[in-house]
Amino acid sequence: MNNALLFLINTGFNLYLMVVVLRLWLQLARADFYNPFSQFIVKATNPLVLPLRKVIPSLGPLDTATLVLAWLVAVIKMLLLQQLLLGGIAPGHALVAGVLILLKESLSLMFWILVIRAILSWFSQGRNPIEQVMHQLTEPLLRPIRRVIPPMGGLDLSVLVALIALQFVQILLGDLLRGF
Repeated sequence: MNNALLFLINTGFNLYLMVVVLRLWLQLARADFYNPFSQFIVKATNPLVLPLRKVIPSLGPLDTATLVLAWLVAVIKMLLLQQLLLGGIAPGHALVAGVLILLKESLSLMFWILVIRAILSWFSQGRNPIEQVMHQLTEPLLRPIRRVIPPMGGLDLSVLVALIALQFVQILLGDLLRGF
Protein backbone atom coordinates (compact mmCIF):
# COMPACT_ATOMS: atom_id res chain seq x y z
CA MET A 1 0.00 0.00 0.00
CA ASN A 2 2.80 2.45 0.90
CA ASN A 3 4.62 1.82 -2.40
CA ALA A 4 1.48 2.49 -4.42
CA LEU A 5 0.83 5.72 -2.51
CA LEU A 6 4.46 6.77 -2.91
CA PHE A 7 4.16 6.16 -6.64
CA LEU A 8 1.00 8.28 -6.90
CA ILE A 9 2.44 11.16 -4.89
CA ASN A 10 5.74 11.17 -6.81
CA THR A 11 4.08 10.87 -10.20
CA GLY A 12 1.33 13.43 -9.61
CA PHE A 13 3.57 16.06 -8.06
CA ASN A 14 6.42 15.51 -10.54
CA LEU A 15 4.08 15.83 -13.53
CA TYR A 16 2.50 19.04 -12.25
CA LEU A 17 5.89 20.39 -11.24
CA MET A 18 7.13 19.78 -14.78
CA VAL A 19 4.11 21.63 -16.19
CA VAL A 20 4.77 24.62 -13.90
CA VAL A 21 8.49 24.62 -14.74
CA LEU A 22 7.61 24.34 -18.42
CA ARG A 23 5.47 27.47 -18.09
CA LEU A 24 8.40 29.32 -16.59
CA TRP A 25 10.74 28.00 -19.28
CA LEU A 26 8.31 28.99 -22.06
CA GLN A 27 8.23 32.52 -20.68
CA LEU A 28 12.01 32.77 -20.34
CA ALA A 29 12.56 31.41 -23.87
CA ARG A 30 9.83 33.72 -25.20
CA ALA A 31 8.23 30.80 -26.96
CA ASP A 32 5.11 31.27 -29.06
CA PHE A 33 2.30 31.94 -26.58
CA TYR A 34 -0.40 31.13 -29.14
CA ASN A 35 0.95 27.68 -29.91
CA PRO A 36 -1.59 25.00 -28.82
CA PHE A 37 1.01 23.32 -26.62
CA SER A 38 1.82 26.62 -24.88
CA GLN A 39 -1.88 27.29 -24.41
CA PHE A 40 -2.30 23.92 -22.68
CA ILE A 41 0.54 24.72 -20.28
CA VAL A 42 -0.88 28.16 -19.49
CA LYS A 43 -4.41 26.85 -18.92
CA ALA A 44 -3.17 24.02 -16.70
CA THR A 45 -1.26 26.41 -14.45
CA ASN A 46 -3.41 29.56 -14.49
CA PRO A 47 -5.67 28.53 -11.58
CA LEU A 48 -2.69 28.63 -9.20
CA VAL A 49 -0.39 31.15 -10.90
CA LEU A 50 -2.90 33.99 -11.35
CA PRO A 51 -3.80 34.31 -7.64
CA LEU A 52 -0.08 34.24 -6.75
CA ARG A 53 0.64 37.01 -9.25
CA LYS A 54 -1.65 39.31 -7.27
CA VAL A 55 0.73 39.14 -4.31
CA ILE A 56 4.09 38.26 -5.90
CA PRO A 57 5.36 40.70 -8.56
CA SER A 58 7.57 39.65 -11.46
CA LEU A 59 11.25 40.52 -11.41
CA GLY A 60 12.06 41.62 -14.95
CA PRO A 61 11.55 38.69 -17.31
CA LEU A 62 11.32 36.24 -14.41
CA ASP A 63 7.77 35.31 -13.44
CA THR A 64 8.43 34.95 -9.72
CA ALA A 65 4.87 33.81 -9.01
CA THR A 66 5.38 30.78 -11.26
CA LEU A 67 8.80 30.11 -9.71
CA VAL A 68 7.32 30.29 -6.19
CA LEU A 69 4.48 27.97 -7.25
CA ALA A 70 7.01 25.44 -8.58
CA TRP A 71 8.94 25.59 -5.31
CA LEU A 72 5.71 25.23 -3.27
CA VAL A 73 4.70 22.16 -5.28
CA ALA A 74 8.12 20.62 -4.52
CA VAL A 75 7.86 21.51 -0.81
CA ILE A 76 4.34 20.08 -0.50
CA LYS A 77 5.52 16.91 -2.22
CA MET A 78 8.38 16.62 0.27
CA LEU A 79 6.07 17.23 3.25
CA LEU A 80 3.69 14.51 2.06
CA LEU A 81 6.55 12.07 1.55
CA GLN A 82 7.94 12.88 5.00
CA GLN A 83 4.54 12.25 6.59
CA LEU A 84 4.09 8.99 4.73
CA LEU A 85 7.60 7.63 5.23
CA LEU A 86 8.57 9.07 8.61
CA GLY A 87 5.22 9.63 10.28
CA GLY A 88 5.99 13.32 10.82
CA ILE A 89 7.22 16.39 9.02
CA ALA A 90 10.35 18.51 9.18
CA PRO A 91 9.41 21.87 7.62
CA GLY A 92 12.95 23.28 7.48
CA HIS A 93 14.20 20.17 5.76
CA ALA A 94 11.29 20.29 3.31
CA LEU A 95 12.02 23.92 2.38
CA VAL A 96 15.61 23.12 1.40
CA ALA A 97 14.69 19.79 -0.22
CA GLY A 98 12.06 21.67 -2.25
CA VAL A 99 14.83 23.66 -3.93
CA LEU A 100 16.76 20.48 -4.75
CA ILE A 101 13.63 18.74 -6.05
CA LEU A 102 12.83 21.76 -8.20
CA LEU A 103 16.33 21.76 -9.68
CA LYS A 104 16.31 18.00 -10.27
CA GLU A 105 12.89 18.03 -11.94
CA SER A 106 13.85 21.05 -14.07
CA LEU A 107 16.88 19.16 -15.34
CA SER A 108 14.77 16.08 -15.94
CA LEU A 109 12.31 18.18 -17.95
CA MET A 110 15.14 19.61 -20.02
CA PHE A 111 16.41 16.09 -20.66
CA TRP A 112 13.03 14.82 -21.88
CA ILE A 113 12.36 17.91 -24.00
CA LEU A 114 15.72 17.34 -25.73
CA VAL A 115 14.91 13.66 -26.28
CA ILE A 116 11.46 14.51 -27.68
CA ARG A 117 12.98 17.14 -29.95
CA ALA A 118 15.56 14.66 -31.25
CA ILE A 119 12.92 12.00 -31.92
CA LEU A 120 10.60 14.48 -33.61
CA SER A 121 13.44 15.62 -35.87
CA TRP A 122 13.71 12.11 -37.28
CA PHE A 123 10.06 11.90 -38.32
CA SER A 124 8.59 15.38 -38.57
CA GLN A 125 9.23 17.90 -41.29
CA GLY A 126 9.04 20.96 -39.03
CA ARG A 127 5.33 21.66 -39.35
CA ASN A 128 4.28 20.20 -36.02
CA PRO A 129 3.33 22.90 -33.45
CA ILE A 130 4.89 20.90 -30.62
CA GLU A 131 8.15 20.62 -32.54
CA GLN A 132 8.19 24.39 -33.02
CA VAL A 133 7.91 24.94 -29.26
CA MET A 134 10.56 22.29 -28.55
CA HIS A 135 12.87 24.12 -30.94
CA GLN A 136 12.18 27.47 -29.25
CA LEU A 137 12.88 25.95 -25.83
CA THR A 138 16.05 24.03 -26.66
CA GLU A 139 17.84 26.29 -29.13
CA PRO A 140 19.25 28.54 -26.37
CA LEU A 141 20.74 25.40 -24.74
CA LEU A 142 22.14 23.94 -27.94
CA ARG A 143 23.50 27.06 -29.64
CA PRO A 144 26.53 27.44 -27.29
CA ILE A 145 27.38 23.75 -27.71
CA ARG A 146 27.26 24.10 -31.50
CA ARG A 147 29.79 26.93 -31.30
CA VAL A 148 32.26 24.50 -29.72
CA ILE A 149 31.22 21.33 -31.59
CA PRO A 150 29.77 22.26 -34.98
CA PRO A 151 27.68 19.72 -36.94
CA MET A 152 29.95 17.19 -38.64
CA GLY A 153 28.90 15.62 -41.91
CA GLY A 154 25.29 16.56 -41.31
CA LEU A 155 25.31 15.04 -37.82
CA ASP A 156 24.52 17.45 -34.98
CA LEU A 157 26.04 16.17 -31.74
CA SER A 158 24.89 19.12 -29.64
CA VAL A 159 21.81 17.27 -28.36
CA LEU A 160 23.94 14.31 -27.28
CA VAL A 161 26.42 16.57 -25.47
CA ALA A 162 23.56 18.41 -23.74
CA LEU A 163 21.94 15.12 -22.68
CA ILE A 164 25.20 13.84 -21.19
CA ALA A 165 25.77 17.12 -19.33
CA LEU A 166 22.21 17.11 -17.97
CA GLN A 167 22.53 13.51 -16.80
CA PHE A 168 25.80 14.33 -15.04
CA VAL A 169 24.25 17.26 -13.17
CA GLN A 170 21.13 15.19 -12.35
CA ILE A 171 23.27 12.47 -10.79
CA LEU A 172 25.09 15.06 -8.69
CA LEU A 173 21.78 16.53 -7.50
CA GLY A 174 20.45 13.03 -6.83
CA ASP A 175 23.41 12.40 -4.56
CA LEU A 176 22.70 15.67 -2.71
CA LEU A 177 19.01 14.80 -2.38
CA ARG A 178 19.83 11.37 -0.95
CA GLY A 179 21.74 13.17 1.80
CA PHE A 180 18.45 14.71 2.93
